[in-house]
Parts: sequence; C-alpha cells; structure tokens
Amino acid sequence: MTILITGGAGFIGSRLALRLLAQQEPIVILDNFNDYYDPAIKRANIAALGGQAAVVEGDIRDEACIERLFQTYSIRRVAHLAAMAGMRYSMERGRLYAEVNTLATVGLLDAARRHGVEVFVLGSTSSVYGNTDRVPFVEEDAATMPLAPYPASKRAAELFAHSYHNLYSLNVNVLRFFNVYGPHGRPDMMPLKALDSILNGRTIQMYAGGALLRDWTYIDDIVDGVIAALHRPMGFQIYNLGFGSPLSFTDFIGIYEELTGRKAITEMVEAPLSEASITYCNNARAREQLGFAPKVDILEGLARTWAWYRQRYLEPSGG
Repeated sequence: MTILITGGAGFIGSRLALRLLAQQEPIVILDNFNDYYDPAIKRANIAALGGQAAVVEGDIRDEACIERLFQTYSIRRVAHLAAMAGMRYSMERGRLYAEVNTLATVGLLDAARRHGVEVFVLGSTSSVYGNTDRVPFVEEDAATMPLAPYPASKRAAELFAHSYHNLYSLNVNVLRFFNVYGPHGRPDMMPLKALDSILNGRTIQMYAGGALLRDWTYIDDIVDGVIAALHRPMGFQIYNLGFGSPLSFTDFIGIYEELTGRKAITEMVEAPLSEASITYCNNARAREQLGFAPKVDILEGLARTWAWYRQRYLEPSGG
C-alpha cells in the first residue's frame, strides 16, 4: 500500500517524505529535479532520506513514466505536489504552467482512477482566490478570477479533479496551501530571499509600500495537514491549509531585523499585477474534518528558520 509523492524532492514533498518514513509508511517519489532552482538542493533533500524511499527521476508529463510507476508499485494513495510554482515567473510562461500543472495533473488523475487509488491529494494554492471580496478566504468562493497563469493552472486542475470524482468516484482532497515557509524552504521564495538580502546588504523590494498581507504557514503544520488528508477518503473536498493570521511585509521584515540584529535595505515599488493585496485563511473546514491545528506562529517559525539558516549557511560545519 505505497504512497506516491510527486515532487518529493522539493520543499513540501521532502518534508512529507521524511515524516511518512518515520511512520513506517512505504513511499515512492517522482521528481524531475528541474533547474527552476538549484537541483543540488533537491538532491540533498533526497539524500537526507537515507535511501529508505524508492526514487524515480521522471517528468509528470511523461505518461509512459506514470504508467510504469503504477504498474511497478502498489500505489493506493497519492500526494500530488509536483508543479511549476511562482506567481511572477508564470506571467510570461502560461503554456508551460498549463502543461505541467493542469494537463499533467489530468494524466495523473486518469492513472489514479484506472489503478484503484483510494485517496488522491492535490496540492493547490491560496493564490486561486485572487483579489476576492470574501476575507478571510473560504472554500466556497468561486475562485474564478486568478491573477496569473500559476493560480489559473492550479484552479483548472482542481476542476478536473472534481470531474474525476464525479465520473469515477475518485476520492480527491484539494489542499490550498497558504504561504508555506520554514527550514529547507525554496531559495526562490520570499522568506529565504529576504533573509539572504538582509545578511548580504542587498536591497529588498517592498511592494505597495510593504502593505501586502500574507498568511504564513509553517512547514510542519502543512505536513500535518497533508498526512491527515492522505488518510481520509472524503469524496471530493477542498481545504484551506493556513495559519489564519495575515502579516504585512513590513512587519515580516521587522521580525527578521530583530532576529538577525541587522537593518534591511528596502526600496518601495509598485506591486506587480500578479500580486493579491492579502491572503487570509479561514481553516475551519480543515480543523473540523482533518483535525488540522496549526501550532507554529510566525514569530516562532521565523526564529526556527533563522536558526536553521545559521547552521546551514553561516556555521563552518553547516555544509
């Protein structure tokens, strides 16, 4: 009864893999180790698994690869986390995001229903809400006005997933992640980019005067939610996974300044059209149905991130 983790060499996928292995769950990882950010980071994530997981290097767009996976392993649960991410990076790459995030997801859904998968967990994003008038964000929102190809491709994947539930009774839990951060985070994401900029005296661009609000969710809490969703065949459900406490970018940087003892160099710039003014999670459904209970607030989470960063990058034995 193997769990397939697509994108298992990435930030969320590798943390999920570590937790499942600690629980003695058999897993297989599919990842293409692309160069959206340094592939060496992903290979280090896999090395940290200590050879306990089967790892297949392949692309989720490769239908033959997907079919071989399901024929080789007794896959009964899927955590589909592989995706092209990044709001601004997606702005001029709509076709790529449609191919990876939407069409490849359809292929995986099709393989899952043909091979008797019991629960399919689809990693999605809070960005599907765009600039909605309903704040905090609730799953009943139509989410029909995404601001960039990235959330558009994710919302399309959600709709396809519903159709596979309707037609084939595939159990699908869609998880809309809210601004995931923490140790081992992606270097292209703001939490590590901002920290690196503060320490190296580089300018940080403050969109909309630093007033944009984001609902930051610590990686361990996200993994808790994914594992809960993997074990609950709920028909078709959408869940917000977020802490539920938005913070301005100005305040976020201020916490880093306190932690590091250094002042950030900032530049006020206009926000790109891809950026929503706020992300704010109503996680009541996830609390009730998944037992989701985020524990790590932003102060503790950034302190842990800073401690990891020091050990990893600043101390001589960090590697």
